[in-house]
Amino acid sequence: MRRFPLVRKLIQKFHPEAIPGIAAALYDIAGKTRYFRRYYEIMAGDISEFCKAEGSVLDIGTGPGRLLIELHKRRSGLRLTGIDLSAAMVSLANRNISKAGLVHAIRVCEANAAHMPFPDDSFDLVTSTGSIHHWKDPVLGLNEVFRVLKPGGHALMYDIVSDTPAQVKRQVIHEFGRLTASLLWIHAFAEPFYTCESFEALARSSAFEQGRIRFAGMMACLALTKKGQGILSNG
Repeated sequence: MRRFPLVRKLIQKFHPEAIPGIAAALYDIAGKTRYFRRYYEIMAGDISEFCKAEGSVLDIGTGPGRLLIELHKRRSGLRLTGIDLSAAMVSLANRNISKAGLVHAIRVCEANAAHMPFPDDSFDLVTSTGSIHHWKDPVLGLNEVFRVLKPGGHALMYDIVSDTPAQVKRQVIHEFGRLTASLLWIHAFAEPFYTCESFEALARSSAFEQGRIRFAGMMACLALTKKGQGILSNG
């Protein structure tokens, strides 16, 4: 569903950037359901296509850390880092990581995408799933992603878009069922999601200068590359 730009800007202005405590706890509970488990599998599978056996990966807006845990299952040699603006989410993520016995492999800290506490050229790959529409200054955030990426590194920014193509919707219905798909599209009314065009426009306004949209499950992925040589490559 397309939304008038002014309405989207108003929703984004008043939409919370960090998920508060009670909502974070509910989100963590939802993360244990079949739908979310499958969602994390799809995201981790897509991200791992861009990873070699070793390398450093940053997940922005990592939430309860379940994507990082799933990534470790697929690429145990990766050095995984997550950040989230919500202190409640960071606490939940560290608890889940500890339960999984992965404290040695995954670290999560509280940080804002627009001001990340990492040196230049720190990561081989940066990803974010369902987070960028919350960012108050997405171009500044993408510039920070560019800064912390190593030359040649990839950034994979996943989010729902408000104009999801019909063929993707059909695939989602087939994968998750009509009820889940319908709830997903209804959700678009309450969130400041981008259109495919406006999502790609963010890349053109950032240091990346260009990016392309493709789909992984129901999520549009804005794929970006920092020019140069890196250790991670698609495939």
